[in-house]
Amino acid sequence: MSETCSAPITGIDSHAHVFSRALNLASVRRYTPGYDATLGEYLKHLQAHGLSHGVLVQPSFLGTDNRYLLAALQQAPAQLRGVVVLEREVSRDLLNDMDRVGVVGVRLNLMGKALPDFRDSGWRDFFGHLAELGWHVELHRHVEDLPQLIRQLIPFGIKLVIDHFGRPDARSGIDQPGFVELLELGLSGQIWMKVSGIYRLAGTPQQNLGFARAALPLLEQSFGRRRLVWGSDWPHTQHEDSVGFGTVIEQLQALGCSAPLMHSLLVEAPQALFGFENRTV
Repeated sequence: MSETCSAPITGIDSHAHVFSRALNLASVRRYTPGYDATLGEYLKHLQAHGLSHGVLVQPSFLGTDNRYLLAALQQAPAQLRGVVVLEREVSRDLLNDMDRVGVVGVRLNLMGKALPDFRDSGWRDFFGHLAELGWHVELHRHVEDLPQLIRQLIPFGIKLVIDHFGRPDARSGIDQPGFVELLELGLSGQIWMKVSGIYRLAGTPQQNLGFARAALPLLEQSFGRRRLVWGSDWPHTQHEDSVGFGTVIEQLQALGCSAPLMHSLLVEAPQALFGFENRTV
């Protein structure tokens, strides 16, 4: 997708959601919103915190009805990219249409679901289309199950993006088996990690931040600086009462990143992964 009037990139939020409670929700869901999270509100948060661009991710409770997200992308095409949720039988024509409006990936939110077997032949065409389009596959699952899923996906040659530090349990420390395997797989050069959702790591706020601070240098060593991206996870579903946009900015600052790492998290890595073009002032 080409940019016609892109603004200079001051910072990219790599993970946020927009929705309305009036939308048709998925019949099977883990969460039901009692409020609206509009594009207008989101863009105000970006501006207030010195960020210029964002990536909208389809929330699980909307299922595969991506219309609200696609409409949002078309309201600010130079500023936004999208990650959708799809059935694997989706047509190539629909994928092409989504590609033209700024979709760059597909999310597989596997929380609370039976694990798929990506070696099944039914996935071959789906992942083949994504690889041809240059899209990524975003995985959301607890860390103990991620290594086997990643090993099944690597042969497809697609870019893989892991949500929220891989959803480890902060109380189990950085030596927990799934996380150690994830670090090893990061050496493949095919995987990106979202440094996001610190408050979702199952511990107290202090334990969660402590884990994130200990994990970040290990992730940088394994994945490389250019394969780590930061996301706000706005509007922080299921944690709205205790977490706001300012909270996650404070958590990012509390990680103690070096200036080069911070610039890579907010600009260089997401710019490359999500296909944003920059304009010099």
